[in-house]
Amino acid sequence: MTKKFFTLLVFIVLAITQLVSQSKTGTSVGAFLSIEPSSRIAAMGNAGVTLYSEPQAVFYNPGSLGFMQGSAIQVTHSEWLADIAYDYGVFMFSMEGVGNIFASITSLNSGEIDVRTVDQPLGTGERYTVSDVAFGLGIGRQISERFSIGVQVNYIQETIWHSAFSAFSFNVGTIYRISPDGIHLGASISNFGTRGQFDGRDLRVSYDQNSTKYGDNGQLPAQIFTNDFPLPVIFRVGVGMPIHIGEMNTVTVAVNAFHPSDNTESVSFGAEYLFEHMIALRAGYQNMFLQDSEVGLTLGGGIEYELSGYKFNFDYGWADHGRLKEVHRVSVGITL
Repeated sequence: MTKKFFTLLVFIVLAITQLVSQSKTGTSVGAFLSIEPSSRIAAMGNAGVTLYSEPQAVFYNPGSLGFMQGSAIQVTHSEWLADIAYDYGVFMFSMEGVGNIFASITSLNSGEIDVRTVDQPLGTGERYTVSDVAFGLGIGRQISERFSIGVQVNYIQETIWHSAFSAFSFNVGTIYRISPDGIHLGASISNFGTRGQFDGRDLRVSYDQNSTKYGDNGQLPAQIFTNDFPLPVIFRVGVGMPIHIGEMNTVTVAVNAFHPSDNTESVSFGAEYLFEHMIALRAGYQNMFLQDSEVGLTLGGGIEYELSGYKFNFDYGWADHGRLKEVHRVSVGITL
C-alpha cells in the first residue's frame, strides 16, 4: 500500500511540472477567499483536500464533513500580512438521515488607513478601512464506507471605504478512501459563482463634459462604472495516507495539486506526526512551482485532549512568506 501511495505522489508531481501557463495574478476579486484558515493544515503546507479530522477541513473540501461525527465548533485567528486581521469560524452538527450540516464565516479587516493624495501625501486627515466577509452554509454526507461528498453555498461581500461588491458562490468536493487506514483521494472546486462589480458613493463624481468650453456646467453629477471580475476559483486534487506506528502514534502524509483561475499551478505537501493521540508536530512546503512564489516552508504543532466527554484541540501554524515575512495562525476547537 505504501508503494502505491508514493507512486501516486510521484505521478502528481510529474504531472504538475508539465503544466505551462501564463500568470493570471490580479485578475479576480475577493482574494481573501484564497486564504487558508486551518492552523493544522496550514502547518502541513495547506495540503488539506484529503483531510477530515477537524471542521475547518471543509474550507479545503466540503466532502470532508461526510466522515466527521457529532457536533463541533472551531475558530482561527491570524495576523495576516501588513497587520491585517483574519478570522474564520465554522460550526457543524449531525442531522440523522440527512448528513452533517455546517455554517462558516470569514472576516478580513485592514483596520484604519490614512487617506493620502498626490497633493497631500502625508494624509488628508480622513481614514478608511477595507473589510471582507463571507458567509457559508453547506452539507456533507457519507455515501458509503469509502465515499463522501459535500457542497457549500457562500455569500461574499468586499468593502473599500464607501464602495462594495457582493457575490454568490458554491464549493463542492469529494473524498474517496481506498480504506480507512489506506490511501485517501480528494478533489474539490471552490468559489465557483457570480462576478463582482464595485458600486458606492466613492464612485460618484463631478464631470465636465467639455473642459475646453467656458460657460457650461462643469460640475455635472456622474458615476464611474467599474468592470466586473470573477472570484478566485481554485481546483484542488490530492492524495493522502495515514501510517500507523504502533497503536498510539500516527504519521499522516498528504500531497495536493492546485489549479487556480488567477495564478499558476502548484503543488503542496505536508506531514503530521501524532504522538499518543495527543501531541502533534507538523511540517510542509506549499506552492512548489508557483510562478514568482513568496511562500514555502510551513511548520506547526498542536495539542488535543478529552475532558468530561468533550474533545478540545489547540493548533498553531507558521508559514514563510519570503519578503513579506511570516504569518502565524492559532486555531481552537471543541467537539461534543
